Amino acid sequence: MALVFGLDILKLSVSTQEYDIFVDPIIDKQSLFVTGRVTIQNTGSQPLTNIHVNFGAGDTLDIKTLKSGQKIILSPPSDNPMEFVMINADNDIFVNKVYRELPKMVGMMGS
Repeated sequence: MALVFGLDILKLSVSTQEYDIFVDPIIDKQSLFVTGRVTIQNTGSQPLTNIHVNFGAGDTLDIKTLKSGQKIILSPPSDNPMEFVMINADNDIFVNKVYRELPKMVGMMGS
């Protein structure tokens, strides 16, 4: 049993592909304001280069390099509609995701 769980944890911490990326766009709608953030992590074993982030509505950001295992959190411009984010990089990396909303918990701000 310990071997099975150990292998599952090992898969999370060891890169299996040379070039891979994890993207998680989150939108947080409060009663007075809306905030968004995009988490980008290089999950490959090699650095990602020439990363182009498209927040939509003409808002873009270029990042030169993301080292293996490195994670960054970006915020789209405040006037962005936050519908989707598209990310492409060298070595045929392309991800297109819509923003997801976190579930509200009773007693928390915005619930």
